[in-house]
Amino acid sequence: MGGHPPRARHIAVPTVEDLVARLLDGDRRALSRLLTLIENDSPEGRRALKQLYPRSGRAHTVGLTGSAGSGKSTLSGAIAREMRRRGRTLGIVAIDPTSPFSQGALLGDRIRMQDLTSDPQVFLRSMATRGNLGGLAPSTAGVVTALDAFGKDVVLVETVGAGQDEVEVAAMADTTVVVLTPGAGDDVQAMKAGIMEIADILVVNKCDLPNADLFARQLASIVDASPHERRTPIVKTAGAHNEGIGGLLDALEEHRTHIEGTGAREAHRRDQARHQLLALARQRLLDRVVAEHTRDGRLDALVEQVARRELDPHSAADALIGA
Repeated sequence: MGGHPPRARHIAVPTVEDLVARLLDGDRRALSRLLTLIENDSPEGRRALKQLYPRSGRAHTVGLTGSAGSGKSTLSGAIAREMRRRGRTLGIVAIDPTSPFSQGALLGDRIRMQDLTSDPQVFLRSMATRGNLGGLAPSTAGVVTALDAFGKDVVLVETVGAGQDEVEVAAMADTTVVVLTPGAGDDVQAMKAGIMEIADILVVNKCDLPNADLFARQLASIVDASPHERRTPIVKTAGAHNEGIGGLLDALEEHRTHIEGTGAREAHRRDQARHQLLALARQRLLDRVVAEHTRDGRLDALVEQVARRELDPHSAADALIGA
């Protein structure tokens, strides 16, 4: 009864090129696998992006930002449902707070949008910020590129809600929507700077709350005093009640038509390219400096000198870079 033992079956592991080809053919599983590689900033993820980037640039990228508690997640779900009713396909990138224990996303948005995940024309990806203060994970732009190359009409990026640090989203989106809520403690004077400056569309969400009309008028007075040629539209919504969502989508379409008709989209994408290039270059130079001088002990030596007040931080940084 001896005989030969059965041969182990060889399971072929798809290459990055295989996965890219499958993605371009509409394979959602290939998209999921490539997004994981891109999020992890692996060499395979970078190789995939090199192939996908020339196939992107068609989707309308919409950034949805605002303070925590403004109702962004409920609103983004309502936007997605209305887009589907209008026949648009979309990808949703939901940035979740990073868990301090697992460094993974808490996946709250995936739970809140369960009804959308069964729609084959919607692809939802939750991502962790991984400690990034700009409200976006460092690999978010790569995830948007992959969803764009996958053929989605719209890619909606919902940020974590970190306040004015979220101006980072404006460097990525074609249209930036800033969501504000009446009675949330926002000081109108403070809103003149920072996050207000990045808005292509202002949304007063939870418009069924008291003082919503007064709040909208205060915003209008700021917008009217702005030197910008195009007046930023103010849309009142109640995402939980699906109120005003059609008007918001009309404003999104109007902005897309505006930027495409005036050449503003090309100018903005040049700014996006500059921002992304410099951000990646800064990160890689920093990683290289840290890795090199951790190995040779110079980083720890400079840290000790700064901690003992023998050297100021600016001089130490110059020494680290100069070395």
